[in-house]
Amino acid sequence: MFLGKLNLHEWALGVTNQNPHFGPASNPWDTSRIPGGSSGGSAIAVASGFCYVSPGSDTGGSIRIPASLCGVAGFKPTARRVPREGAFPLSFTLDSIGPLANSAACCAMYDAILAGEPPLPLPEMPAKGLRLLLPRSSALEDLDPQVGKAFNAALARLSRAGMLVIEVPVPAFDRQGEYFKGGGLAGAEAYHIHRPYLGRLAEYDPRVGKRVLFGKDISGPDYVLITELRAAYIREVEALVAPFDAIVMPSVPCVAPAIAETERSDEDYFRWNFRIMRNTGLINFLDGCAVTLPCHAKGTAPVGLMVCGPAMSDRRILAVAAAIEQALSGD
Repeated sequence: MFLGKLNLHEWALGVTNQNPHFGPASNPWDTSRIPGGSSGGSAIAVASGFCYVSPGSDTGGSIRIPASLCGVAGFKPTARRVPREGAFPLSFTLDSIGPLANSAACCAMYDAILAGEPPLPLPEMPAKGLRLLLPRSSALEDLDPQVGKAFNAALARLSRAGMLVIEVPVPAFDRQGEYFKGGGLAGAEAYHIHRPYLGRLAEYDPRVGKRVLFGKDISGPDYVLITELRAAYIREVEALVAPFDAIVMPSVPCVAPAIAETERSDEDYFRWNFRIMRNTGLINFLDGCAVTLPCHAKGTAPVGLMVCGPAMSDRRILAVAAAIEQALSGD
């Protein structure tokens, strides 16, 4: 059933969900703060109890970021798993369509429908013995104190439930500057997609317009180099994760910042965008799949724990996420 329209960062190109045409959306936990984006309206709808599940798109984190900052679950599937017809593209290579919901099981049900599969229950995965890779890398650094506290407490609960949390160096996660230089694949492809509309760029959100233009200077050889770097990155990370059931890391390194803090200047706006999508973008570049689950204590700022896997491991990652979710709930 169609219930209504939801706020979205213009062209799905941003993670704050500030939209000058319709105004900024507010986080239900604290209405002075951003809900995250680009699918911020979907996260708000689920977190506020307006619906059980809502669709979103994810190119660098646009499902998992608002889900994490608003305290709900969200699933980014392998990009090729769900058809993208009818969704305006941001990046042909990285775009994924998936759900924001109240649980991993709800995400799995909706994901199956989107993928044209029977919406069967997830197989039960015992917590004891699950092997979780904790990536020793920049993904675990420079965390807000609230995020670090909630994430470490969650890992402790998972260990008590019998899961094996094993820290492994993942140097590939520290090379983001190479992967996303000038906007990376998404920057080049977004510029190509929006090139027919550049005559109307004055009608765009000015900051979105600037991001579109980031991709103008990415040359053909630059683009090919990024695809080669990506292929090597996928091989490297898939080899590391092969002995494990999933990768776990904080979904977003910070709690939701104040709306005013992200709007003060272009410098602040872009700085917050890059900080917020720092961890989630690693999984899009991996061509992987990931679930974010709330892991914060009741009454505190929402924090997400991300459960990740390589391409086409979607149902297994959802099942691992469901086991983690149960362990975190104490049931």
